[in-house]
Amino acid sequence: MRVKILVSAALIALASCGNRPSEGPAGQSETQALRAAADDPRLQRFYEARGWRPAWDGEAGQRLTEAIGGATRHGLEAAAFLGEIPEGGDAAVREAALSRAALAYAEALARGRTDPTRFDHPYTLPRPNPDLAAGLAQAIEGGNVAAWLDGLAPQDAEYRTLSDAYVQANRQIADSGGNPPPQLVDRARTLAVNLERRRWLERAPAATRIDVNTGAAMLTYIRDNAVADRRRVVVGEPGNETPELASPLYRLVANPTWTVPRSIQEEEIAPRGDSYLARNNMEWRDGWIVQRPGPANSLGLVKFDMQNDHAIYLHDTPAKALFAEADRHRSHGCVRVQDALGFAQMLAGEQNVLDQWNEARAERDEDGDLEETMVALARPIPVRLLYHTAFLADGRLTIVPDHYGWDEAVAVALGLPPRPRSPVRHVNGDVGP
Repeated sequence: MRVKILVSAALIALASCGNRPSEGPAGQSETQALRAAADDPRLQRFYEARGWRPAWDGEAGQRLTEAIGGATRHGLEAAAFLGEIPEGGDAAVREAALSRAALAYAEALARGRTDPTRFDHPYTLPRPNPDLAAGLAQAIEGGNVAAWLDGLAPQDAEYRTLSDAYVQANRQIADSGGNPPPQLVDRARTLAVNLERRRWLERAPAATRIDVNTGAAMLTYIRDNAVADRRRVVVGEPGNETPELASPLYRLVANPTWTVPRSIQEEEIAPRGDSYLARNNMEWRDGWIVQRPGPANSLGLVKFDMQNDHAIYLHDTPAKALFAEADRHRSHGCVRVQDALGFAQMLAGEQNVLDQWNEARAERDEDGDLEETMVALARPIPVRLLYHTAFLADGRLTIVPDHYGWDEAVAVALGLPPRPRSPVRHVNGDVGP
């Protein structure tokens, strides 16, 4: 019996070994040191879930630093995460620094190293927000930290293509003997910025949606995760940039009126006088200039109403010639759609409101003039307004000019050297939205 008791005691003692701090004064001191070193709330949650057990023995710490060393694949610098990890010295400080680096790198991969809402233009697209402290703890227990980190970044073909292109450009820069061609540096910079923009985006967007890339001035309609339609658009000119928004398209407006925004009214239309208003089918209503419906209306014959706080929407236009231009950054911020009537017809058919839509298009008032008529969609369609200057087009990597100059702010936030530039400004006399 005594032998059994001794064996049981030995097994209990072995079970308590490992990374858990001992219960004696030395163990308490180790825990107190770790509590002092883990001064970040997320670190504290991470260690509380582990009972304040250290996470990184020599081998685990080495595997973590090797995993973060692959940051270049994502357009990131490993030193930005590993730079504050001491080589030796206080064990608790090193332990906390490794966890801090792991969580910071995980966040950079999962939702971006920078915060898009802190730049100087609106950004309302949803961002991923996983519980990284819990995920890291689970990955440590499963011994698969590197795989967990890799899985946090976007896994789609476009991200992989941008990543491969960045690695190649970075290698060419390294092989240039310290004198890389400026265009190669610019290419790498653009790729790093656009990798970051992809990390801002939710990993599973709506299967049916409209994506407008304002960088390329292109609209893509995705139905059930497959491209159903793609067409050119005209987007905001520099100085009147189309913001990055998530906003549902909830109704079609046949023969819309256009209530001119105050800025356009006061700066571009009112000074032209009443004769200009008369020629363009405009009139004053309660202190606002309103353009009546018709083919010459600046919104064309259809408006795609969206719910947002920025008065941004998709619409038709009488200025059809702009769709043939290579640079289609010409509007006051809204998005003009090529063959907008055809696009509206397609959406109305899919939403089983085609009869209502055709009736709305023919609606006239008592004077026989076209009348503005709304047709609600049965299912609102999510719309994402994105600004991407590097992307896949027909399976090929494409890079377009940074018309808005927005790449620079992201690049600097990522720690890249500043390269100031002024966005191009157009003067075309088009007063449309």
